[in-house]
Amino acid sequence: MAHERQLHLGAFMRPVSLHTGAWRYPGGYPDANFNFSHMKEFVRKLEAAKFDAFFMADHLAVLNMPIEALKRSQTVTSFEPFTLLSALAAVTDRIGLVATASTTFDEPYHVARRFASLDHISAGRAGWNIVTTANPDAALNFGLEEHVEHGERYQRAREFYDVVTGLWDSFAEDAFTRDVESGQFFDPARMHVLDHKGEEFSVRGPLNIARPPQGWPAIVQAGQSEPGRQLAAETAEVVFCSPRDLEAAKALYADIKGRMPAIGRDPLYLKILPAAFVVIGDSIDEAREKRARLDGLVHYDSAIASLSIALGHDASGFDPDGPLPEIPETNASKTGRAQVLKLAREEQLTVRQLAQRYGGYSGLAFVGTAASIADEMEQWLVERGSDGFNVVFPYLPQGLDDVVNLLVPELQRRGLFRSEYEGATLRDHLGLPRPANRFFAD
Repeated sequence: MAHERQLHLGAFMRPVSLHTGAWRYPGGYPDANFNFSHMKEFVRKLEAAKFDAFFMADHLAVLNMPIEALKRSQTVTSFEPFTLLSALAAVTDRIGLVATASTTFDEPYHVARRFASLDHISAGRAGWNIVTTANPDAALNFGLEEHVEHGERYQRAREFYDVVTGLWDSFAEDAFTRDVESGQFFDPARMHVLDHKGEEFSVRGPLNIARPPQGWPAIVQAGQSEPGRQLAAETAEVVFCSPRDLEAAKALYADIKGRMPAIGRDPLYLKILPAAFVVIGDSIDEAREKRARLDGLVHYDSAIASLSIALGHDASGFDPDGPLPEIPETNASKTGRAQVLKLAREEQLTVRQLAQRYGGYSGLAFVGTAASIADEMEQWLVERGSDGFNVVFPYLPQGLDDVVNLLVPELQRRGLFRSEYEGATLRDHLGLPRPANRFFAD
């Protein structure tokens, strides 16, 4: 029997596991990060399990870590998101395809055009993950000497969203008449020239692509800082986040959704999906052993580099066996830095212990049996900690197989997750309405 509310499940990939030791795990695919045959295998399994979406994370620079650490990282090479997801659209029929695109280092017209194209190619399965890009090295790849200030990035993102969604509304649904007899391909009266002039952008328009099948691709937003929460309340339909525990998640859930009525948005149409690292065993002890084995594959050079990224500060000179020293404010992610400091304080970890945690995967983790993990996910759903999860797989292919073959059937048995897709588009899967065209009545 189905619950009143059901879980939404995305697969959070980059484009495979986020754990830096995953490529070394026994039985894994060391080349999975850059092997299209493996990508097809993974996405087809996810679609067979009725996942809402394949969520493709991205970054615009090789990670800012020392070369000794970098040489151990699988993310040094990765597919460009639109190229990969357009190809995956051709080998799937239902699963959503979410791509990351930066509002700091791209232009609204480019982003609007790419996502409109992906939505048409996939018959309405595209989603845009709006990011402001925390990695300072990305700035160096786009003609800047230093990173754009945190608050300015969010200010730009807000206007960026307005321009992109305005461009998606360039044409009415009936604009393209394609009248062979008269020779008229489209009706100019059903085309809108945006002519946007703002503080950040000047964009004439219109977009040279018909309105996307979903009206707009689903809007995903990642960020937990104060500007990020406000941007989510104003624009997002899915929030990707990383609370450390259920209490923090419930506070975040209530805060973001609580901001929406005052700006005329229905909280029902915002889905909050934390990242959840899932390790499954036949027993809880076996699952913990798998996690420990996986973390043991992370080299300390990579671990300390990952900690440095999370802090936005070089930690390589810290005493490995001492406590974390005072860290000055930086222009990197505020949320990530705060979580490191909180973890170090609450668990009284040394720099080495903290680095080992961050060198593998430091976020929310469900480690146990399929039944125990289903219990935890159900609790998060019932207590309004989330509307579902973006699942992070510990290693591939076995970690993904464990989720789709063991956890998903358990969730389905409890009525917590769909057994079949009920619609064809990503908005259908997420229970999101199709946005009206702001310039033309349907």
